[in-house]
Amino acid sequence: MIRLFILSLLAAPLAHSSTPQEEIAAKVPAARAILDAWQDKDPVKAERKLHVILWTPNDRDPAPRFRERLTAALLDIRNFYASEMQRLGFGPRTLRFDHADDGLLRIHLVRGRHPYAHYNGDSGHEIRAESLPTLRAAGIDPDNETLVIFCNMANWDPEKSTITQNSPYYAGGTHRNGTAWQVDSPILDLALLDKKQPMVRDGQYGNISVGRYNSIFIGGICHELGHALGLPHNRERPDEAKAFGTALMGSGNRTYGEQLRGEGPGSFLTLAHGLRLASHPIFSGSFKGADLQPTASPTDLAIRKDGKNFIFSGKVTADPPVYGVVAYMDPEGGGDYDATTATAVPDAQGRFTLHCNALAPGKNSLLRVVFLQANGVASGFLSATPFRYPYSVAPDGTANINLIQTSLTLKPLIAALNTNQIDQAKQLAQTAPIQADPKISQIAQRLINATAPRPAPPADAKTLPLSDLPPATVKVGYGRPIRDRLPDQNALLVSGGQLFTHGFYAHAHARHEWNLDGTWKTLTGTAGVAEGYDGSVRFTIQADGKTLWQSPVTKSDKNHPFTIDLTGVKSLILSTDDAGDGPSSDWALWLEPTLTR
Repeated sequence: MIRLFILSLLAAPLAHSSTPQEEIAAKVPAARAILDAWQDKDPVKAERKLHVILWTPNDRDPAPRFRERLTAALLDIRNFYASEMQRLGFGPRTLRFDHADDGLLRIHLVRGRHPYAHYNGDSGHEIRAESLPTLRAAGIDPDNETLVIFCNMANWDPEKSTITQNSPYYAGGTHRNGTAWQVDSPILDLALLDKKQPMVRDGQYGNISVGRYNSIFIGGICHELGHALGLPHNRERPDEAKAFGTALMGSGNRTYGEQLRGEGPGSFLTLAHGLRLASHPIFSGSFKGADLQPTASPTDLAIRKDGKNFIFSGKVTADPPVYGVVAYMDPEGGGDYDATTATAVPDAQGRFTLHCNALAPGKNSLLRVVFLQANGVASGFLSATPFRYPYSVAPDGTANINLIQTSLTLKPLIAALNTNQIDQAKQLAQTAPIQADPKISQIAQRLINATAPRPAPPADAKTLPLSDLPPATVKVGYGRPIRDRLPDQNALLVSGGQLFTHGFYAHAHARHEWNLDGTWKTLTGTAGVAEGYDGSVRFTIQADGKTLWQSPVTKSDKNHPFTIDLTGVKSLILSTDDAGDGPSSDWALWLEPTLTR
């Protein structure tokens, strides 16, 4: 009973802290109490390690002293993670490596199948595939481990002091596995990190000191390893910047170790970073429940204004338990590099409160909420999960939370539809919160009707939503054709910070064609990309074989209205393409397209 009382006390609701240091001191003991109690009961210990590969094309030898240099850099990164986790209150949890008999790290040397000219920055998966036989021969299952692959793809000219890279340089992973691709070079050397001279000319970063070069590229290893361990991007809040420097998963890959040269405060792990890493098997030494799927189920979600900012709260239940909740406030543009964070620890009843501030003025934004479970799972991490909510911020920094309030109002109805409980959804559509707002009520009814057969439109209709008129042919690039909702769990048609009542999904490459009777005069509407998806698309409208309108390349931060003359038109085609950069995340939407006679 005493232990339960202590855990309840530690996980009690936390007041909004005034400084980052106070926030850490208040939240980390509560998070550790939940995490450690679960992992210590019937523990499953595992000595998970990071496995290191040096890969080189078949016409190149590895750069000199690669084992010594990479060992020094990786052990420095290990110490960085340890000291930052210690500062955060999690103890010196950090990376673990295999060591060879000579004390250096065990680095698996892999020679590629092709010469240098065959490979480029997009060759990561090919290079990984070429590395797998060597790892398996060493008794390593690469599909269940975290890997870092250094690619010998830099070009160093010591006489001219110039260097260029043509290497994969990215990463991804979870608590179960991951891969980070890096570049090695003769001047990637921890011993040079504190040097302001000599200067080198880098093909991307220009004329920089050799110390700055190593900040960027050793910092890049540290940053990409974060991705391989499951960390997303996020930047520091202003109060964190003042206290600690630059967030590792923001721009901290470029500031690593700069304090050694007196050029800045360097890089740090935010509390959001540390909370996520605390349960990673490599950091915790626990593999208990690692194969379990996300189970976090939030209820009682609510949002309210807090001056110019807002507070997001609720209750969460999960098994394994949730020990931390992280909110990412992600403004449009910049990918997710400029997302700031808020954190919370559930109390004994699972209640949490997120104080969301450090908002980007004048921006449409997305709130993503992630629930950290004690087995290392991050529920809500993927963009298609239901725990993401659009909002906007006025130029004076005041948050507009109307879209989130609408999302929360419709959330139970959408959840019923997502589990095919149509009758329950119809009952929810009649409840007071939905009926109180005509627009919300209209959206609710359209969501319910989205998968039902369309009724024949009235013959004398003066206006008609285009999504109410069955197309003659339809094709979408990903998923299945659907009208009046998104084909993900969030469902709502949101783009450019606006909520739309009807429309249809047109993931590039998509083509929708209608046979008209020549009596419609005008087509109006808006083209945009679904909020939360960072693809880029181009929209085209054709009538009777002629292109009448085409949008510029479009992303989720910008919508394009259109008005088209359809006088006498018999064939109407609305199409989307990938704008030349591939169809990834190209969740295109035709929004409130309406025919008028």
